[in-house]
Amino acid sequence: MPLSDNAELIIIIPAKNEAASVAQVIADIRVHFSGAILVVNDASTDKTESIARAAGAHVLNLSVSLGAWGAMQTGLRYAQQQGYQIAITMDADGQHRAETLLNLLLPLEADEADVVIGACVERGSPARHFAWALFRWLSGITQEDLTSGLRAYNHRAIALLASSQATLLDYQDLGVLLLLHVAKLRILETPIAMHSRADGKSRIFSSWWAVGKYMVYTATLCVARGSRLPIIQRHSFVKSYD
Repeated sequence: MPLSDNAELIIIIPAKNEAASVAQVIADIRVHFSGAILVVNDASTDKTESIARAAGAHVLNLSVSLGAWGAMQTGLRYAQQQGYQIAITMDADGQHRAETLLNLLLPLEADEADVVIGACVERGSPARHFAWALFRWLSGITQEDLTSGLRAYNHRAIALLASSQATLLDYQDLGVLLLLHVAKLRILETPIAMHSRADGKSRIFSSWWAVGKYMVYTATLCVARGSRLPIIQRHSFVKSYD
């Protein structure tokens, strides 16, 4: 089914204080997709909610900030409750290009994967790439882009990530990948281009101090979840399966 009229698909956008960009993100999606767009407003203090509603999205408001993963999981639980079979997650800051959404959808519809990640390995600072390399070594995960928020999930992946065992993850990237791998879900990466971040910095990789904090947490997560998982065979960069 084409992206434009896929009634089984919902696009989930977690947003915290993204009033400057969220309307354009929604407008860009509408060029390609006429279905359900959900903005999960993570207790923003600006006009993110009203701007997103005016742009045509459905908005779920969180009374307290749950962070990126808490907002994402809220959206996935909504998708599961409403019976959507596919959920695509993307950022509200304008980095992700709406024209790439079909590239994520097609492998799911062909049953080639349970999860498709829009990967852009060229982006990021040396700190980001150092962290990626360390976590690939710790976890045995072979995906190239560990922190991309542009992901498509089928109903099996939605059910897993909406479950209670996924609730306490503090970051949406490696913890999610660990859960997916342990559950033996098929993960595919597809190369994409991204726009530059509007504010020029990442919340996680904004400084070496931020990287250090993130690395300590995520390394602990690797140990808690079972570090050095069996190495998953990687057929190529474009297709990375269990």
